[in-house]
Amino acid sequence: MTDALALAYAQRLIACESVTPARGAVFDALEDMLVPLGFTVERFISGEGDDNPAHGAPVENLFAIRQSTSGGHFAFAGHVDVVPPGNGWTSDPFVPEIKGDLLHGRGAVDMKGSIAAFVAALHDIPKDAGTISLIITGDEEGPAIHGTRALITHMQKRGSIPDYCLVGEPTSVNRLGDMMKIGRRGSVNMWISVAGTQGHVAYPHLADNPIPRLIAILAEIEAITLDEGTDWFQPSNIEVTDLNVGNTATNVIPAKAEARLSIRFNDLQNGDALVLRLRELVERHGGTLTAMVSGEAFLTPPGAFSAAIAEAVEQVVGIAPEASTTGGTSDARFLTKICPVVEFGLCNATMHKLDEAVAIKDLSALTEIYRRITLKMLAA
Repeated sequence: MTDALALAYAQRLIACESVTPARGAVFDALEDMLVPLGFTVERFISGEGDDNPAHGAPVENLFAIRQSTSGGHFAFAGHVDVVPPGNGWTSDPFVPEIKGDLLHGRGAVDMKGSIAAFVAALHDIPKDAGTISLIITGDEEGPAIHGTRALITHMQKRGSIPDYCLVGEPTSVNRLGDMMKIGRRGSVNMWISVAGTQGHVAYPHLADNPIPRLIAILAEIEAITLDEGTDWFQPSNIEVTDLNVGNTATNVIPAKAEARLSIRFNDLQNGDALVLRLRELVERHGGTLTAMVSGEAFLTPPGAFSAAIAEAVEQVVGIAPEASTTGGTSDARFLTKICPVVEFGLCNATMHKLDEAVAIKDLSALTEIYRRITLKMLAA
């Protein structure tokens, strides 16, 4: 029964257009799935302002819990918002369509399919096995300002902190089960600005060209080696992601030169410390630096949680998942502050792409994997 349920749930969620920031229909659909299973569903809107994601637009969040007087408390976290579909799909991205053995639609793997699999698995988990909660946001693909962080605050206020949390991001690479994420690198973006004095190129003594100073700043940054990595993390890296002078005239010395940096860092580094280090460097050259730390690095060391995931994966699909910390950021960076977190989900080959699709057999297998993980951790 759960095989058919996972597919049906995935189709229903995909059919709800929920480009970030998500609100409304997709949460209605999820609530309708959870209430008959005995869950108390709490929904709320966080954030103010317009619908521009860059402004931290209002988003909807959902916390659902089924209490038990026995067993532990296991949580599943995810997001129902999706990235814009873009142009060029061979079918409507928000009309789920089965083609052969694949289910197509935006969010099929990232990550409505995983949510569907977990909800389907709940049908075969006894209510007295333990307390189960779902932490679902409509703000993961956007700035993640009013999503999971607001849900954590909500959970803390009601005293519902789980013992373990599984995040259903699409971590598998070549086949379902080949990778889980036990950590993620941190992320910080920085904006450098160097002011000068505009003037004619023939009269440089009457102007102040900011470009040589920006070049000197970037050369010094390029020479930095932050670290050599750790047993679980690759080396931290600094990348220049944009340069801007905005000068279209060939005979004008510009008044300002700007650059943007992105740093992905491991658990040897700290976001605020990196900002201070780079700001001191920039200011020595007469520039200014602003920054935004998106999240700190985290690691859930191998132990009972990752072992339970590996055991379930091997039992269902016959392979041992690699424990990895590669890739971008996820909302696990927030959840790790309240409990141990591991990420595991579908294959990520088509996420954010045209014609995103999930193998129907993977939905079925993931449902059983999630059922086994949940039962194991409720009994831990």
